Amino acid sequence: MRDGINLMDEQDILKIIEDDKWMMDILHVAQKLNLPDWMIGAGFVRNKVWDYLHGYKNEKVLTRDIDLIYFDKNNIDENKDSQLSKETKENTGVNWEIVNQAYTHKWHNREPYKNTEEALADWVEIPTCVAVSINNEEKLQLHAPHGIEDLVNLIVRKNPTCSDSGLYESRVNSKRWKEKWPKLNL
Repeated sequence: MRDGINLMDEQDILKIIEDDKWMMDILHVAQKLNLPDWMIGAGFVRNKVWDYLHGYKNEKVLTRDIDLIYFDKNNIDENKDSQLSKETKENTGVNWEIVNQAYTHKWHNREPYKNTEEALADWVEIPTCVAVSINNEEKLQLHAPHGIEDLVNLIVRKNPTCSDSGLYESRVNSKRWKEKWPKLNL
């Protein structure tokens, strides 16, 4: 860190993910599901970066679940997503929340999303709007529609697209981020 600005860039984030066997195993499980336009975000990436910046050496990312999102406007079935989440948990022993972003626009009272990254851009906090996937060349790809500056500088702010300030406050308080990562600036 220099002049209050973290020098971590997207390649650094991809490197810490690539060096984490548990994360790579999770990403390969996701890849084998063959879902269109998929990525894993939220705590999977955010918590890993915050742990790294706090010097924590956890065996695996401490996240409530694996938030795998994908986009398939031709196969909208919330029950299918629930069943796939359950089956993937049974196969891995890890909680999964697999959600087709083709219907989640209803949760935000907005027009339908065009793709997964557009849906990711609507998540509540800016540092949560970061995800990772494996592309067709078998390389990790970072998705950060609002950039990574807040994430790597330990800043948590409400996404301007989130009109529900109460939801933001509730998430910040219930997740106890400041207790877990004291260097955060909420």
